[in-house]
Amino acid sequence: MTPTGAEDRRPIRVQLPAPLRRLTGAESEVALEVAGAVTIDSVLEALESKYPGLKGTIRDHVTRKRRPFVRFFAGTEDLSHDPTDAPLPDAVARGSEPLVILGAIAGG
Repeated sequence: MTPTGAEDRRPIRVQLPAPLRRLTGAESEVALEVAGAVTIDSVLEALESKYPGLKGTIRDHVTRKRRPFVRFFAGTEDLSHDPTDAPLPDAVARGSEPLVILGAIAGG
């Protein structure tokens, strides 16, 4: 139980693709503290706060929409087209599974 006025913070695991790791200097998986509901939006807020170099790389600065060719996964579930304010699966919210951010590859 948290004291009155204290935010409920949860440790969340996030896996980053190599190009984003180069911008952060982080390992392939980072741990973040997320306040309140665990959603893609709240995780990205915490990620961009901890690693300001990521601002604008995963989502647009202005519209805050996911960039093309960036995908979000929880386990094998593709969350890329889900509302970004929807709660993430329990395993991600508990920190037992990571939210995986992938850069999709296109071409022929």
